[in-house]
Amino acid sequence: MATAAALASAVEWYDYFVFGIAAALVLGDLYFPAGSSSAGVLAAFATFAVGFLARPLGGVIAGQLGDKRGRKPMLVLALTLMGLATTGIGLLPTYDTIGIAAPILLVALRVVQGIAVGAQWGGAMLLATEYAPEGKRGVYGSFVQLGVPIGVVTANTVFLIAGATTSESAFAAWGWRLPFLVGLFVLGLAWYIHTRVEETPEFRAAEAALAAEEKGSKSSPLRTILRGHLGTVFLAGGSFAVNTATFYILITGVLDYTTRELDMKRSAVLTVSLCVSLTQLVLIPAAAALSDRIGRIRIYAFGAVGIALWAVPLFLLIDTGSLVWLAVGTFVASCFLSIMYGPQAALFAELFTPEMRYTGASLGYQIAAVFGGGLAPFVMVLLLEATGTSMAVSAYIIGLSAIALVSIRILAGRAAQEH
Repeated sequence: MATAAALASAVEWYDYFVFGIAAALVLGDLYFPAGSSSAGVLAAFATFAVGFLARPLGGVIAGQLGDKRGRKPMLVLALTLMGLATTGIGLLPTYDTIGIAAPILLVALRVVQGIAVGAQWGGAMLLATEYAPEGKRGVYGSFVQLGVPIGVVTANTVFLIAGATTSESAFAAWGWRLPFLVGLFVLGLAWYIHTRVEETPEFRAAEAALAAEEKGSKSSPLRTILRGHLGTVFLAGGSFAVNTATFYILITGVLDYTTRELDMKRSAVLTVSLCVSLTQLVLIPAAAALSDRIGRIRIYAFGAVGIALWAVPLFLLIDTGSLVWLAVGTFVASCFLSIMYGPQAALFAELFTPEMRYTGASLGYQIAAVFGGGLAPFVMVLLLEATGTSMAVSAYIIGLSAIALVSIRILAGRAAQEH
């Protein structure tokens, strides 16, 4: 079951990340023609952010239904939506062909992507963690987290292949579409999960308990969260925003910055991103396994401190314009991201009881995605344009790290009181 959850996560994130890479490389010129390259990139990154704004909606809808009707049906629905939306983007005519309808449809399809990934994470995470043996929830949860680096590696690889096998003009005309058309394979995975994967044991136990009560007197999972657990949701989101923001700065913001401002080669930067993401395949489960032994909060907080301390050296190294120093800077940052990301699924699952876990964990994650990841590349471009220095981006990361550490401290205090 953990393998099925990891596959679902990987293909969802692949579809989600190809948009981010395309936004940094081509979408600004093709769908948002403007007077300057910066304006086009800002518009493309704004569309990228729209997908994040839709993610809480997907989390709420899937959380409500997932806590009542099961984890599996919502995961299948999320995969289907993502496959259709990603393929639609790959087939979408440009501004030169259909005018203003092109960016409108692009935004609409990005919203569907956002709803899909907002629905997916909770279902895949619970499919893994609720099947976990005693003392192994961190490791099993990390299988879903591995979907992120797998998705990044696959997306970068496909873009590298598309760029290497087409000329610059052909890539801009149609080569960039090829990575999006892979979305069709997601539909096959959705059907496999629908027909072969069973519901989780913890959901079946919670469902049996609910059936023994008066259905009409039982609050909905969302109502329960809003009435008594909203603070926990926001603390979870605050603890994770720095991770998702820094991650999207590295895979999309830095790609735009290094190719447009530092004149580095697209293929070289994508290769660095691919290699760095490969290291996460080892670091994420290692951090998760360690959290099973010494506690989630301790590992999680260490990663947040590391991100804060590395924010300034990261951009000092990137600004050298050297591919080697770019690799060193992003590798160290990626290590700290992995240390946080490994135990995060299990940590969020343990913040809520089974009957409201899908809703609560999804909301916490997606709030972080909106205020962290979704806006991060857009904020990065604005900060660079307004200040002329990448140190402004470092300050942004440090500020989010401070919020994370305060949130983690409060969560740790609550956990100590409960025990």
